[in-house]
Amino acid sequence: MMMQRAALAACTMILVVSAAGAQTRIKIATMAPDGSFWMNEFQAAADLIDQRTDGRVSLRFYPGGTMGSDSAMLRKIRIGQLQGGVFLAGGLAEVDQNFDVYNLPLLFRSFDEVDFVRARMDASLIDELAKSGLVAFGITETGFTYLMSAKPTRTFADLRGRKAWAPQDDPISLAIVNAAGLSPVPLPISDVLTGLQTGLIDTVAAPAVAAIALQWFTKAPYITDLPITYVCGALAISEKTLEKLSLGDRKIVSEVLAAASGSMDRKTRADDQEARAALVKQGATFVDPTDETRTEWIEIAARATKQLLAERAYDPRIVAEIQRLLAEYRASHPDGG
Repeated sequence: MMMQRAALAACTMILVVSAAGAQTRIKIATMAPDGSFWMNEFQAAADLIDQRTDGRVSLRFYPGGTMGSDSAMLRKIRIGQLQGGVFLAGGLAEVDQNFDVYNLPLLFRSFDEVDFVRARMDASLIDELAKSGLVAFGITETGFTYLMSAKPTRTFADLRGRKAWAPQDDPISLAIVNAAGLSPVPLPISDVLTGLQTGLIDTVAAPAVAAIALQWFTKAPYITDLPITYVCGALAISEKTLEKLSLGDRKIVSEVLAAASGSMDRKTRADDQEARAALVKQGATFVDPTDETRTEWIEIAARATKQLLAERAYDPRIVAEIQRLLAEYRASHPDGG
């Protein structure tokens, strides 16, 4: 009997030690280039989670698009090859179309409008995404996109014959390209620089920060100074993975990743003006479109938005609330400030 009790105690100790040493590894893919400030933030968050959970939770990031496009990352999450990813809003729209509603063409006129709407709508979009089994820890700004070309683009006549990049599986970009009468060339983000280098494409749309990080400006140095869309994204992890963590460890992961997402959101905004100056310093040229061209873009955006709202499964309540908030803000800020 004494030997049985000793054996039972030993087994119990083994189980306790094994449980204490158990580790959950969360593999997360991202398009962010290795060495970029995004990857530095992600790695700092991973180190902090490892420290605060005493090694029980480990995050491993795969940078530079090595795991493929957003669609590919989502497939790998579904089969368990990945547990999370850093997605553009358009990528997450594959599982919840509401998530890319901020990307509607010319929806926002300024960062002030962005801030007013996001402060009131981000939580709702994150809650809707969670219904699909993906948990986001905050929405992170990438910035306003600008048309970038190998040749100056001041009028729509300048766009004739251009080969414009359209992100794969991105209906908003495709709707804009079609409404503008351009020739779309669908490519994953990881192939855009090669496409510019080989002449497969000669026109792209990107935020200033991303244009530098991805080096697109080296082959498309003429930037039309008119924001086309507002781009954002999120780091998301599967709910199934998070359910495996203890409540304490899940809280730590959520706190650290929410803080990192907020930090990157603020830093990207602060870096936007610096990026514009850096682009000029490195040889890029900002081109002012004509007033007629600006008016044409507004008309194109209206046509594209009408098509998107008719074809896509946006929640009408979310769209209506964003429109209401914009109307409220513009009524109280007639000068656009």
